[in-house]
Amino acid sequence: MRLDYSPFFRTTVGFDRLLDLLDSADTAQGYPPYNIERTDENNYGVTVAVAGFAEKDLGIEVHDGVLTVTGKRDDLSREDGAKPAYLHQGIAGRAFTRSFQLAEHVEVTGAVLENGLLRIALTRIVPEEKKPRRIAINGNDPVIKAVQKAA
Repeated sequence: MRLDYSPFFRTTVGFDRLLDLLDSADTAQGYPPYNIERTDENNYGVTVAVAGFAEKDLGIEVHDGVLTVTGKRDDLSREDGAKPAYLHQGIAGRAFTRSFQLAEHVEVTGAVLENGLLRIALTRIVPEEKKPRRIAINGNDPVIKAVQKAA
């Protein structure tokens, strides 16, 4: 029997193929729907469908490498104070919390709410000391000659 691990990648950004977060994957949660996209090597985007929510109803927080998006509409009643009597309610307006595990050095760089979609920009910022560096091969280096002589 072959296991499908694709659901485990839906809540990680920047890990790409690591399965060490299987225990913390949140696959049962289906609301609100979202997309995760990779625009280039160091830039990602998370788009969450939040139809019916205003900016004041949404919250975005990053804590200990976890991006959390929350939504809660305070008042669903009409201006006259009466609650609407729906014949069909297909647009969910319930409160939600959606979390995404971020990889090391991935930071939130911005967010915008437009046409019912909350777009969150993420960038991987790798410090210089973590980037690969090229080592020159130089047989005439006095430090290397001293080490060779001592050995």
